[in-house]
Amino acid sequence: MLLLLIFAFLAGIVTILSPCILPILPIVLTGTIAGDKKYPFGVILGFILSFTFFTLFLSTLVKLTGIPADSLRFISVVIVFLFGLSLIIPRFQLFTETLFSRLTSRLPQNQNRSSLKGGVMVGLSLGLLWTPCVGPILASVISLALTGSVTGVAFFITLAYALGTAIPLFAIMYGGRNLLTKIPGLMQNTGKIQKIFGVFMILTAIGIFLNIDRKFQVFVLEKFPQYGVGLTKLEDNDLVKNALNILNPNTSKSNNENLGKPMLDLIEEDLNQAPELIPGGEWFNLPAGRQALYFKNLKGKVVLIDFWTYTCINCIRTLPHLKNWHEKYKDQGLVIIGVHTPEFEFEKNPENVRKAISDFGIKYTVMQDNNYTTWTAYNNRYWPAKYLIDSKGKIRYTHFGEGEYEKTEKIIQDLLKESGVDLKADVTNMPDETPRIKTTPEAYLGSTRMAFFYPSGNIGNGKKTFTLPQNIPTNYFSLGGEWTITDEYSLSGKNAVLELNFYGGKVFLVMRPDEKITNQKVKVILDGKLVNKLNSGIDVKNGIVTLDSDRLYDLIDLRGNPGEHLLRLEFDPGISIFAFTFG
Repeated sequence: MLLLLIFAFLAGIVTILSPCILPILPIVLTGTIAGDKKYPFGVILGFILSFTFFTLFLSTLVKLTGIPADSLRFISVVIVFLFGLSLIIPRFQLFTETLFSRLTSRLPQNQNRSSLKGGVMVGLSLGLLWTPCVGPILASVISLALTGSVTGVAFFITLAYALGTAIPLFAIMYGGRNLLTKIPGLMQNTGKIQKIFGVFMILTAIGIFLNIDRKFQVFVLEKFPQYGVGLTKLEDNDLVKNALNILNPNTSKSNNENLGKPMLDLIEEDLNQAPELIPGGEWFNLPAGRQALYFKNLKGKVVLIDFWTYTCINCIRTLPHLKNWHEKYKDQGLVIIGVHTPEFEFEKNPENVRKAISDFGIKYTVMQDNNYTTWTAYNNRYWPAKYLIDSKGKIRYTHFGEGEYEKTEKIIQDLLKESGVDLKADVTNMPDETPRIKTTPEAYLGSTRMAFFYPSGNIGNGKKTFTLPQNIPTNYFSLGGEWTITDEYSLSGKNAVLELNFYGGKVFLVMRPDEKITNQKVKVILDGKLVNKLNSGIDVKNGIVTLDSDRLYDLIDLRGNPGEHLLRLEFDPGISIFAFTFG
């Protein structure tokens, strides 16, 4: 137990270096200016109590009271919003102090405690709103909490993690206060600074309510792909793993003793049969005609199981690779199944998961594992974790955390070849495909989701003749010639042309040829010139794409030199186009 307490405490301390701390940082920074010197102590006290309690007992609380976890988070958002408003409007501050005094009536009632009470209320909200980047120690504790198996050891481990996280947060607040007193220019403008922090606090509350905090984290990772990489490796050692086996005996007693560790080097008779998927919630992106993707329905397929959760920064980093493998190998026999196992109670909400899947542009199948039954069957302790299963249903390779993308893809190819697929694709050279720039967003070409058509407006369905406009804005496309517009795609007719003003380094387009017409072609022109070997994708030969099937076509590859460009595509009649994606 002592070993796990030490590592949990250290893991909490290094969390300050992770991107997951950024969404709540404006709330923490208010401790440098708000209230008196007791305010930071109140924030830290409230945070430790709230994070420890809600991590361990929120699931039980929701079951007993019937109050949704999202409602509790909404209350926390409101508290943060009101406190930000009180920093801007002095009269409103008197109202919030009275409100907080009533809510914390059990604390000693004297004027010196008012700032402490306000800090406690903010800290309580902070502990419920924050979603940390979880390593195997806290992952094991959370799995116990969400399955109703909280122990005394789990309580002290969670408390140690919260204490570790609280130390750098307190250092930021206390250090900021000392800095404020030593710089005369700041002391003279504390009122203005307080109002600025109040604005930031309000924006933070609104951002969390609208789930913009998740998009903000993705934006930061696009700009700084290596930010916070590998922090959870601190816990990835044999001492911790052995201690976790004692903490959570339900997983350590799995019949498949080799589960939860790399298996590439095991001989065939030692390989484990993959445990069946046991859904604990809804399925998303399920192929038509399949009620569920159980292994009995996937005979002969190579399957990649990815344990993830939508608030996990480490999981978010891996998504571009998973999406790339899905597009590249889905027609070759690879099936990717995302097993969404929640870190926190609010992540069980299927609408939250559905929204995240849409935000991230995930097209492969995802199932909810709200009860941790599939997680336990695989003896898993990591977000993210990947299990590669061959066509016979045997687990052949596992990888935990980020990295080793080329190695994983090479094993995918080897298993596909074993299954009888004549595969000639090269391993994608993308050691970290998380975009380092903000590219043009995915653009759909069916009327129901055609968000980037220019000029804007409801394009409607049916056969139409278009005239290309001048000066297409960045991220938008326009049509010329004859097109038939449907809900899901646009069908080229006579003199069909598309122009797209994109920003990025790679352009892909999902297209489907007319099965009655052979050798349908698309001419690819970039910035007024036919593309060449220096800027064309692998599906373009001498500036022309010849369609062979309905799939994703690689049109543009700027070889690591992204920028803004005008793409012009000239289509033969009878070609259906569905969606652009970018890299």
